[in-house]
Amino acid sequence: MRLLKRLLGQKWVLCLLMITGLSSCSSVEVTDYQETHPKLILESFFNGPLTASGIVQNFSGKVIRKFNVIMEASWQGDVGVIKEWFVYDDGETQTRVWRIKALGNGQYTGTADDILDTAQGQSSGSALRWKYDMLLPMDGEQYQVHFDDWMYLVNDNTVINQSDIVKFGITVAKVTLVIQK
Repeated sequence: MRLLKRLLGQKWVLCLLMITGLSSCSSVEVTDYQETHPKLILESFFNGPLTASGIVQNFSGKVIRKFNVIMEASWQGDVGVIKEWFVYDDGETQTRVWRIKALGNGQYTGTADDILDTAQGQSSGSALRWKYDMLLPMDGEQYQVHFDDWMYLVNDNTVINQSDIVKFGITVAKVTLVIQK
């Protein structure tokens, strides 16, 4: 974060922000995946036990953390609960419980204790995009960051999840996660 604060004082950051703003005008939309298969339906894939493995990369692409996750997911009608138990390569553990609501037409909302407000999700074809703000613990403090979270159903047993972690409009880290049934 100190580096990020120092960078914000540099003149070239303004240029970077302008380029980022221009490139966001041509960003990918979830509806671009409308005709892709297999169709990602959260209620089907996230049901029962799952496992996952992932990495966190810093802004330069260097892997700074690795982790494994055990998940247990269940649905009662249009309400789902996904329990996640994370174990990081440095021994840190974390638990998150998502409460998901299927709204129909591929739209979802979700909440968890460390998620601010409500996550908004939209699926189309084999993809789902989540957007949410989160309190991210780091170095004994918590930072509010934005997640732009994409899931892609590769086959009936595998989802690849890619997330950009954004602060001040700049991607400061990326998370890649492979989720298996």
